[in-house]
Amino acid sequence: MAIWHGKSRRKYTGGLRRSLRARGKRKYEMGRLTVLTILGDSEKRKVVRVRGGNTKVRLKSAAYANVADPKTGSVKKVKILSLVGNKAHRHFIRAGIITKGAVIETELGKARVTSRPNQDGVVNAVLIE
Repeated sequence: MAIWHGKSRRKYTGGLRRSLRARGKRKYEMGRLTVLTILGDSEKRKVVRVRGGNTKVRLKSAAYANVADPKTGSVKKVKILSLVGNKAHRHFIRAGIITKGAVIETELGKARVTSRPNQDGVVNAVLIE
């Protein structure tokens, strides 16, 4: 099934919108399936062309994270040991899926993910006390 980010032809009352009656779907309204970043042994990335000729880097598999220490202000690239929690979905913990807001266990300690790995292609995190 295709993913489409356009406006619905129907109003909330159920009637048809007159302005969208003869209009079709446009290519720039096209959507894509999300790439769920999993915790793995190696880093796997995919570069995708998006609207305007820009590119997005999708992170398929993550092994390392850039962890910032708020006390010292330093950032270090450390290995991700495990996934502790994920508020996006409770089953993401068992599947090892990393999203923004997930809590990961690193070599420096527990950290919360602040980047969007699916959009940015990198895992950035901040240490939690």
